[in-house]
Amino acid sequence: MKHESISIFDMFKIGIGPSSSHTLGPWRAAQMFTTLLQEKKILQDVVSVEVLLYGSLAKTGVGHGTDIAVQLGLSGFDPVTFNTDNLNAKITDISLMQKLILAGKHEINFIPTEDIEFLFSETLPYHPNALTFLVKCNNGNSFAETYYSIGGGFVEQEKNKNNETIGKLTADAILPFPINTADELLHWCRKTGLSIHEIVLENEMCWRSDSETKNGILNIWNVMKECMYKGCNTQGYLPGGLNVKRRAFDANKKLLENKPYTNYNEWVLQIKQGGQKFTYILDWVSCFALAVNEENASFGRVVTAPTNGAAGVIPAVLQYFIVFCDGNDDDKIIKFLLTASEIGSIFKKGATISAAMGGCQAEIGVSSAMAAGALTEALGGTQRQVLMAAEIAMEHHLGMTCDPIGGLVQIPCIERNTMGAIKAITACQLALQSTPDFAKVSLDAVIKTMWDTALDMNSKYKETADGGLAINIPISLPEC
Repeated sequence: MKHESISIFDMFKIGIGPSSSHTLGPWRAAQMFTTLLQEKKILQDVVSVEVLLYGSLAKTGVGHGTDIAVQLGLSGFDPVTFNTDNLNAKITDISLMQKLILAGKHEINFIPTEDIEFLFSETLPYHPNALTFLVKCNNGNSFAETYYSIGGGFVEQEKNKNNETIGKLTADAILPFPINTADELLHWCRKTGLSIHEIVLENEMCWRSDSETKNGILNIWNVMKECMYKGCNTQGYLPGGLNVKRRAFDANKKLLENKPYTNYNEWVLQIKQGGQKFTYILDWVSCFALAVNEENASFGRVVTAPTNGAAGVIPAVLQYFIVFCDGNDDDKIIKFLLTASEIGSIFKKGATISAAMGGCQAEIGVSSAMAAGALTEALGGTQRQVLMAAEIAMEHHLGMTCDPIGGLVQIPCIERNTMGAIKAITACQLALQSTPDFAKVSLDAVIKTMWDTALDMNSKYKETADGGLAINIPISLPEC
């Protein structure tokens, strides 16, 4: 069996909300397409580009900002560095001028309402999240390229003969500890005596030095905590037309009883001084998760964990560990995120992390499993307890549908992150108080069950906004 090599920086990608599959993936696909034009040395010959969005990308593309992402990607902007404060102005400029500068180098006529087509009734067979770029050149030639956004910001190009996941930030490598399943992970832990995070760190050294990996992980955490801090300190309403009020701001203010702070560290100190009361901790975990996903819904900068729609679970649980479990230590944070990434990669290899393929169990469920396992390792659990915690968390997300109201990553998506975080903590506590030798369900078994459930799930519950809450809650959104 071929072992896919996935790095922690493939699972945790810095990008812009609200969706890794519908925003970050199409953005990356557009960048890849402009790179292809330059490699073919025909960028300057292009006279027009048309974008076709299929399946889930069409049905919930406007609410997820797919059209925005494609325009910014074609324009040569990068989601890691693009100033989110300039997003509306840039998109408005393209619309008013009816021009787009491909890769930031070559100007073409471009009318977004005409040149981006939402094919609501068409789906390509490989994956529901498909987009095609149609190009015409000044010599009369034309051609098309199709890409698939397969979840978590991963992208595959249709004509790639090796079916390589080109959205990865790392090249494939022969790892010292190849892992596709939880059983294989446990095998290496037993054989070497290493903990899970140590196994992952050894594998990461195939791509970069130990210090580079650790610094990169801390940078990932910095983006997560900046997102969370900003979300707790920003009030107002979320964009999109549902008029959803931000709740993290009011919750933060109420829980702190208006105590002053000027930065993240002072904020954490004030939270810790509030004590260890159960309801107080519970409220804070929910507040942390709300803050991240409200930022995500506002086209803010977030980290896929493993997706944007589920981006609040892991930061919320890690922040819980830092504030209430004395986890404010760089090495502990690194251990937490290394473990989380490995669990996420096993889910990706054995099932999916795309809601368009598996419903919300593939996003909130996977993120909760990642957080549960990571917290268990961080709190001193054994390798088997780590895997048990991840299994428990996913077991109680099985069958969760993806039915975003109005096609927006807001209702019920934001609240689901709070529930995923709470379930992760509960799963961790159950695992730490249990003897895994007597566990009836393995992590690999629950991953297979999740995939079987995904295959059986009706497409209307897979990020299409054709079923569930999306059709049972009356709304009136402004016309696009």
